[in-house]
This record gives sequence, C-alpha cells and structure tokens, in this order.
Amino acid sequence: MNFLEERILKDGQVLNSDILKVDSFLNHQLDVELLDRIGDEFYERFKDDGITKIVTIEASGIAIAVMTARKFGVPVVFAKKARSRNLDAEVLISTVHSFTYNRDYTITVSRKYLEPDDRILIVDDFMANGLAAEGLISLCEQAGADVAGLGICVEKGFQEGGKSIRAKGYRIESIAIIDEMSENMIKFREQ
Repeated sequence: MNFLEERILKDGQVLNSDILKVDSFLNHQLDVELLDRIGDEFYERFKDDGITKIVTIEASGIAIAVMTARKFGVPVVFAKKARSRNLDAEVLISTVHSFTYNRDYTITVSRKYLEPDDRILIVDDFMANGLAAEGLISLCEQAGADVAGLGICVEKGFQEGGKSIRAKGYRIESIAIIDEMSENMIKFREQ
C-alpha cells in the first residue's frame, strides 16, 4: 500500500459507491507535505519523458500541478473554466463535463502558452469518466503539443475514464486506483 492509499483510508470519506471525499487533504484543505510527495511520485514516473509543461484544469488540479512542476522545473498551464475579459483573443477551447458538479464547462487556454514543441504532462486529482482529461488532451492537440502522459492522484478504476483514455494510446500513471468502494470499504488495485 502506498502513501496516498494509506492517507485515503485514514482521512478519506466514502459518501456512496461513486463519491470519495478527500477534501481534508487533497482538494479543499491541502496537505502540502502530501502534495510534495505526489510531485515527487509524478517526477519519478515521468522524469525521462522530456516534460516541458504541466497542464491541469482549475481549481483542484492547480496545487498538484504546481508541486509537480517544481520537481521538473517547468511552468504550469491551467485551463480556465470561465473566460475572463483579460484572456487573450486567441484561445484553445474545449468542453468538459464535471462528474463532481454534473455540469458542462467550456475550458480555455491562451494559445501562446501551449506550443507545438511542448511535451505535456497532464495532472489532476481525480479521474472518473475521463472527461476532464479528454478536454485537456483536446487543448494540447489543438496546439500541436505532444501529451507525454497523465498523472492522476486517484483513479476510479470502476468507471470508464482510465480504460477509455488508455485505449486511445495515452499513458496514465495513477498513484491510487480504486476498483471498488462502499461506505465500509475501499478496494485498491494492486499496481
């Protein structure tokens, strides 16, 4: 059992067979030491892949992306869920559906921050149905950038996201993969 699985068992809260709350340490209140270990883990898994940028989506992925980017010494680019008035005119656009909020978002990134010679590592806190990941992959593809892989903190292996994205040829490295959960049990996949 790895450090993140242990923390999920200690402080995570299963609300039902689809929803795991990790807001006390990963995506609301942040345990910076844990985030630092996550950054180390993603660095170890992708250090030989020529990563030039870390890409995520606001808001939960930002802290993870920042800690990971520190290890690689590269910038973070995060997709915005709302288009602000001060965003550049030339933007990359995709639509994603949030499992957590059950709504669609139009995400945007300024075209000048993703370039054709970039090697991208996409990071996020969760992967459920993979729709956020697909949206981020789409932004990278629109820019002509190469997606070297995806670093996911918690993958819900019982949902289709990881399977679907892997079937498209993308490498996913998940620190914890949950195959089954209920209010009394979390079953992690052996990796």
